[in-house]
Amino acid sequence: MKQIVFITPEDAQFGFALTGLNQIVTDPGGVAAAISDATRDERGGVIFVDERLHQHLDEEWLNGLEKQWPGLIVVLPAPEGAEQIFEDYAMQLIVKAIGYQVRLQL
Repeated sequence: MKQIVFITPEDAQFGFALTGLNQIVTDPGGVAAAISDATRDERGGVIFVDERLHQHLDEEWLNGLEKQWPGLIVVLPAPEGAEQIFEDYAMQLIVKAIGYQVRLQL
């Protein structure tokens, strides 16, 4: 059975772990290693990375990893400012899916 892993900064160390979910707590310097470890586990299916850590990742490295690994890496919005971040992330997903920048009006 595939598993879900949450990678968060230290200030969220008790969030997901208290619910019994797999949680890796790291700092910005260790987020790439945490993702690499999580993708090596054959049971891994989805990795949620806190956006505060995600911004410290090399996009080229992350894109290469996503092409090789059959699972899904998702950015988990930080607690503050989540609405704007979700809109930006949704736009990034659309651009990635269709290959073009689009303008959305809601």
